[in-house]
Amino acid sequence: MTKYIKNKLQASVQIVAHKQRNLKTKNKEGKRKTLFFYLLPFTFYFLLSSLPTYAETINNACPPKLVFTTPSNRDFTFKDWDKTCGNPKNYISSFEQMLLELKPVNVVYLGENHDNPEDHKNQLKIIQELYKRNPKIGIAMEMFQRPYQEVINQYLAGKLTEKELIEKSEYAKRWGFPWENYAPILKFAKEKQLSIIALNTPSEMTRKVAREGLESLTLSEQKLIPPLSEIRTDNEEYRQQLQAAFQQHQAGNHGYSVDVEKFFQAQVLWDETMAEGIAKFVKTRPNYQVIVLAGQGHIIYGYGIPSRVARRLKAEKFTQRSVLLSPPDETQPKQKKAIADFILQGGLR
Repeated sequence: MTKYIKNKLQASVQIVAHKQRNLKTKNKEGKRKTLFFYLLPFTFYFLLSSLPTYAETINNACPPKLVFTTPSNRDFTFKDWDKTCGNPKNYISSFEQMLLELKPVNVVYLGENHDNPEDHKNQLKIIQELYKRNPKIGIAMEMFQRPYQEVINQYLAGKLTEKELIEKSEYAKRWGFPWENYAPILKFAKEKQLSIIALNTPSEMTRKVAREGLESLTLSEQKLIPPLSEIRTDNEEYRQQLQAAFQQHQAGNHGYSVDVEKFFQAQVLWDETMAEGIAKFVKTRPNYQVIVLAGQGHIIYGYGIPSRVARRLKAEKFTQRSVLLSPPDETQPKQKKAIADFILQGGLR
C-alpha cells in the first residue's frame, strides 16, 4: 500500500470515527448496519484514490504535459517514448504555458487528492490566474451537494457567515475533509462574486444505490439526479478499473460486504450528477469558463465526469482540459489513452 493510500485511509478513518460518536442505534446489529452504510461514501473516496493512475506511453497514447515550475526542474526524460507522439520536448510545459492553453477552454478540471493541502493551494493559484485572464468564471465543486445550492448562494450574497455556511450545508457530515483546504477558494469566490456550483449527489442517495441499486430510488429522489436513462453504465474500461480496485481493497481486508455492480452504479450516479450540473452551467452561460474541483478518480482518462459532460454537450462547440494537481501515485501501463492533459510537478510559486 502506497504512502498516499495510507494517508487517504487514515483521513477517512478519522472522519468516520468522529461521526460514529454521533450514531444512535437501538441494538448492536442496527449499529453495525448504520455504520456500514455511513462508511460507504468514504469507501468511494478510498477506491477512487487507489485506482491505477499513470501517464500512459504505449499504443500511441501520448502522455500528458508535465508542468514544471522552474526551468531548472525541466531536465526530464520520458521512459519508452512513443515516437508517434512527436518531439518529447513538446510534453514539457511551464505553469505560464499551461495557463495560456487553459485560457480559451470552456471546462477546466482540477483533479485533487482530497487530503493533500498542496493540491488545494494549487487550485486557488490556478483559479486566481485564470480569473485574471477571464473574470467570467464559475467554480463547480464536488465538495457540496445539490440540495445546498441555495445555502452557498446566500453565503456568496453576504447573507450567511462562513460558520453558517459550514453548518447549513452540513459540510462536516457530508464531506468532512478539512474546511481550511477550501475556505480560501470560497472567500475568493465571494470577494469576486463568482458563481459556485454544488455538484454532488446527496450522500443518502449514493448509499441507497450502493445498497439497493438505481431501481430503488423513489420519484421524489429522482428529482435530485439526472433521468435514469442518462445514467450510463456502459463504459467497460471504467467498470473494470473500479472493480479491480474494489477487489484489491477487499483482498486487503479493508472492504465491506457490498455488491460491486451496485457499487459501480452508485459511482456512475455520482459522476453523471456532477456532469449534468456542469453541462447545465455551460449551456446557460456559454461565455463563461467552468473550473471543476473534484477528486482525481472522477477525472482520470475522462471516464468519470469529462466524458459525460461531452455527451451532454455534443451539439455544442466546447473544449475541456484536465489538470492533475500532483503527480499520480501508481505506474501500471495498461490504458491506451493519456490520464490527463497536464500534471503538475511540484508546488507552484
